[in-house]
Amino acid sequence: MPLPLAPLIPLAIRLGVVATTTFALTRLIQSASHPGRTDQRAEDALDDLGEGLSLHRPADRSEQTNASARLRRVIRFRGRAYEVDAGLMARFRLRERPE
Repeated sequence: MPLPLAPLIPLAIRLGVVATTTFALTRLIQSASHPGRTDQRAEDALDDLGEGLSLHRPADRSEQTNASARLRRVIRFRGRAYEVDAGLMARFRLRERPE
């Protein structure tokens, strides 16, 4: 007895369209993004941050505000322990530019 494959054609077409679209979007996103880099100086600066939130302005630059934050916690879940170490350093500078 032959197996009727005609009812599976619409499903195969839909799955093919989804797979092709996913592949195309993945390639587009990968080509538009850059690989990034790891700067050891930045890694060391993040390691030296104190825990908590800090917001300050340097004495010699009144138009600049610096912020830093660090959170270190150990989370236990289902008998496993995970260490979370999140650090953030930011600078916001607003300057007027002559036209």
